[in-house]
Amino acid sequence: MLSEKIQNVFPQAGEIPETLLNGVPCIQTGYLVNGEIRIWDGPRQEVLSPVQVADDTGPKPLFVGEYPLLTEAEALEALDAAVAAYDHGRGVWPTLSVSERIDHMERFVFRMIEEKDRVVRFLMWEVGKSLRDSEKEFDRTVQYINDTLSALKDLDRISSRFTMEEGIIGQIRRAPMGVVLCMGPFNYPLNETFTTLIPALVMGNTVILKPPKHGALLYAPLLAAFREGFPKGVINVIYGEGRKVIPPLMASGKINVLALIGSSKTANALKKLHPSPNRLRCVLGLEAKNPAIVLKDADLDLAVKECVLGCLSFNGQRCTALKILFVEAGIADAFLERFAAAVTALSFGMPWIEGVFVTPVAEKGKTDYLGELVSDAVANGARIVNPAGGSVCGSFFFPAVLYPVHPNMRVYYEEQFGPVIPILPFDKIDEPIAYMIQSSYGQQVSIFGSDPDQIARLIDPLVNQVCRVNINSQCQRGPDTFPFTGRKDSAEGTLSVSDALRVFSIRTLVAAKQTELNRQIITRIVRDHTSKFLATDFIL
Repeated sequence: MLSEKIQNVFPQAGEIPETLLNGVPCIQTGYLVNGEIRIWDGPRQEVLSPVQVADDTGPKPLFVGEYPLLTEAEALEALDAAVAAYDHGRGVWPTLSVSERIDHMERFVFRMIEEKDRVVRFLMWEVGKSLRDSEKEFDRTVQYINDTLSALKDLDRISSRFTMEEGIIGQIRRAPMGVVLCMGPFNYPLNETFTTLIPALVMGNTVILKPPKHGALLYAPLLAAFREGFPKGVINVIYGEGRKVIPPLMASGKINVLALIGSSKTANALKKLHPSPNRLRCVLGLEAKNPAIVLKDADLDLAVKECVLGCLSFNGQRCTALKILFVEAGIADAFLERFAAAVTALSFGMPWIEGVFVTPVAEKGKTDYLGELVSDAVANGARIVNPAGGSVCGSFFFPAVLYPVHPNMRVYYEEQFGPVIPILPFDKIDEPIAYMIQSSYGQQVSIFGSDPDQIARLIDPLVNQVCRVNINSQCQRGPDTFPFTGRKDSAEGTLSVSDALRVFSIRTLVAAKQTELNRQIITRIVRDHTSKFLATDFIL
């Protein structure tokens, strides 16, 4: 029955709600450069949804639309616009006061909210995220912007005072870095892209935004909002194949900050292209292989619930997902039984179905890759614990729980980024700790247990391996006020609503000896409001 349901997971054309097809397909021809939405009449990239539509010959991907395949020439035009708008820090945007930049951002948010329905629909169709989670991503992004503006006000209030030390009077503020190249991931194409885009903008930088391959169309409704919200050249949005339009930007040496959420392979290749690496700041969110450690005294119901959420939220297509589970041997059988039952009970299907949990995976060829990981594990001694685990229908992959996993299997090391859950037993706590020490990644870990002393003994070494230790809860990014980063190959730079403001800026100060002349000069500048930097204005 379960296998049959999986093989019939995709709808007929008439079963798709009409309201969700408004604006689909979207033939996107516009891109934003220097405050103009320019029209592209060249080649375009076809966008096919992970959602497939069944007919007499089988399921076929739904055609969602097209977006421009720009060339190096258009990318360099966007770069010229961003460079001109920054103008070595003399442009309109970098010299605005903090309150003035906040006003621009608030106007943009107002326009963005007007486009919510369109953005959410494209988000659902392009990456297969459930309609409810797509709405949550939009709302969380708006909240992130508002929280960022609040954090910026706090930061500016602290900076509005003068400091006097050793006969020197000074005012310390944060200044922008220059031109930022911003690229986000397909799994959170709006939210995670904006976690770098928004702080980069409000700190006074100018930006070139390259939307992800999956999640490009959702930016079409936002182009006018960007154009109306910011001075020309401050935000430029380009489309195309990354390998064609991005390398020329980096090779120009005019990019000051690379903000990328993606793979370390891509990040390393781009960094090498920059001719002046010491002038390049990198803000990177990369891979992770977050483990869970389930101790024998853990509350199994809680551990199973959190591990299912951690492993399979958005099909496990999250850098923060739990990607390998270490379970103390004495409770392994009991944990497996409950975990497999919980996975079997998950609602699966199309993203618009109320309460759906497992949906089609976003990337082309992903089901083949996941199938290879499962086959490799089974060939090397693992078994598929849950009924119908690893069953495939087109772009849909039913979660596979693998046990026992060991180091001879690919899934032990590789970041699966999908609904494959490797589980292995351990007798000594040194085993999962050794795994983390040897891992190339160091983002987060989850510990499930009830003995405070044992958990305390784990916390102290593990905080030196990862950047977040979660107790009796899944790994996650939020809340956005908490620092989000990683060790080793998992990240470079720290993102949160306050940390991101710092990472896209640099501390800068104006200083003078406390002479009568200097006091008169500073007093006159502050009193007459002739400088945006040297000022004591307090944002309420």
